[in-house]
Amino acid sequence: MKRLADELESKKTDYLYRKRVVREGQQDPIIFIDGKKAISFCGNNYLGLANHPAVIQTFIDGANKYGVGSGSSNLISGYTSAQKILEEELANKLNSERVLVFNSGYFANIGTILSLTKKSSLVLADKLNHASLVDACKYSEAKFIRYQHGDLKHLSHYLRSNQSLEKLIVSDTVFSMDGDIVDIESLVNLSKKFSTPLMLDDAHGFGIFGPNGLGIAEKYKVEVQMATFGKALGTFGAFIAGSETLIEHLIQTARTYIYTTAMPPAIAEATRTSLKLLDSESWRREKLMELVAYFKKGANALDLPVINSDTPIQPLIVGSADKVVQLSSMLLDNGIHIAAIRPPSVPEGTSRLRITITASHETEHIDYLFDVFSTLRKAKIFKKILYK
Repeated sequence: MKRLADELESKKTDYLYRKRVVREGQQDPIIFIDGKKAISFCGNNYLGLANHPAVIQTFIDGANKYGVGSGSSNLISGYTSAQKILEEELANKLNSERVLVFNSGYFANIGTILSLTKKSSLVLADKLNHASLVDACKYSEAKFIRYQHGDLKHLSHYLRSNQSLEKLIVSDTVFSMDGDIVDIESLVNLSKKFSTPLMLDDAHGFGIFGPNGLGIAEKYKVEVQMATFGKALGTFGAFIAGSETLIEHLIQTARTYIYTTAMPPAIAEATRTSLKLLDSESWRREKLMELVAYFKKGANALDLPVINSDTPIQPLIVGSADKVVQLSSMLLDNGIHIAAIRPPSVPEGTSRLRITITASHETEHIDYLFDVFSTLRKAKIFKKILYK
């Protein structure tokens, strides 16, 4: 155990030690963190649906009907009519042959990639993919190559030089730490050119982008689409969409689906309501993007070093881990909660504040954030932290 203690102490020394904070109340912009009132800019409840009265009521009704837990794995007795209907409605909405619901995006990615690959396979993955995709590729027996972020020429090189191997391309659609969007059209065309299946993780795109809010890939047919319910839909879990053959294969072989207790049916019922609200309350997506534009304009006026992103993810690069921890603490002291993002979540030297905008925010909340930045920048310590 001494090694563990030494590793923990090293993390503290390097400002990489993470502490859980206690949030009280709903996922509103105004929250209490460890007893401190603050405006939160670090949640993924993009459309504000986690607090929607209809979603909450459906969850309550589902719990009354089915009980709290599912009680078993999907292949024993945990698969209920609630999950079945959710999968069918999602498949119909996505114009997909079938959909399979998992307990989380992490489980969906791990189970799917391990199920689809073998020792003779080659997985080609964007270097900035989410950790769940990276872990899945590492856990698999396949050869694993990470091409340079967004560099499709680099990807094309590996596709061309490994034509004899069974391959799989894996990419995020919206990259969770930088907030940039994959060149979906070019990536889809490249996968077709080399007859290589494409798996997309649309966790941060589903519910927000696309003509009907169905994600970055809404207008494109891809072999494997993953998206989560815990972000824009405000519930919990994830799904894989694809062909009949793909989904049936996952049911038979995906260990993260087979060997775990099934999703609580009340969650499935609440998610069905969130899906309906994507259509009936499309104003939420419109408001969200208006607020993103409002934030970008204000950040530019203040000369804040924010990465250019057209998504709700607005990363403010600080650099070193110690500085981002200091800045996050200073903001919390002034009523703003933005968590410090440090390695290994991001590359060394790119620690950041990952500012996220939601449809529940108002311009007044963003204005207050800018007011705090304006006040803090007068302090010498702030200038050293943010402007080196």
